[in-house]
Amino acid sequence: MFTHGAGAPMDTDFMDFFAHNLGKNKIRVLRFEFPYMALRREGHGKRPPNTQKILLECWSDVIKGCRKFHNGEIYIGGKSMGGRMASMIADQEGVTGLICLGYPFYAPGKQDKPRIDHLENLRTRTLILQGERDSMGSKEIVENYSLSNQLSISWLPDGDHGLKPRKKSGFTEEGNFNLASNLILNFIN
Repeated sequence: MFTHGAGAPMDTDFMDFFAHNLGKNKIRVLRFEFPYMALRREGHGKRPPNTQKILLECWSDVIKGCRKFHNGEIYIGGKSMGGRMASMIADQEGVTGLICLGYPFYAPGKQDKPRIDHLENLRTRTLILQGERDSMGSKEIVENYSLSNQLSISWLPDGDHGLKPRKKSGFTEEGNFNLASNLILNFIN
């Protein structure tokens, strides 16, 4: 199960790339939108994200719904806020693994207020794919955190919060996306 970040829906180019790439490698991907994003899609204007309570309830409902039809392993995750919410419910729901793309370790410019308390004791096997220069979790800052030994972070070269490198770096967005997809496949398999 894979969901979006705070500002964009489940069918952006970013989300499409990962869902399709995993799908063609025989990984079933269920995408969903949080209630506020579904309302945006229905034409109810730009709405802010739901409260954390509602976002977590939504994740829980989707996981429970999936278990009615699927008895196998379940991996959850998402882009930015979607991945953060997944990380907050992973242990409670007893999922197989957690995959986060561009984890928001802190709000931009607020490195002094990290969002990592629950990551220190996380029991769920976790992969975080993070751009080296992510404005919400750069390599130089995040590497100093004391996080659960169940959590591994793979750094995408020169990537920003969307994993995109600068042109002058010599790396490409396509290269970083392909690298991230391969890391996800290795994590699942």
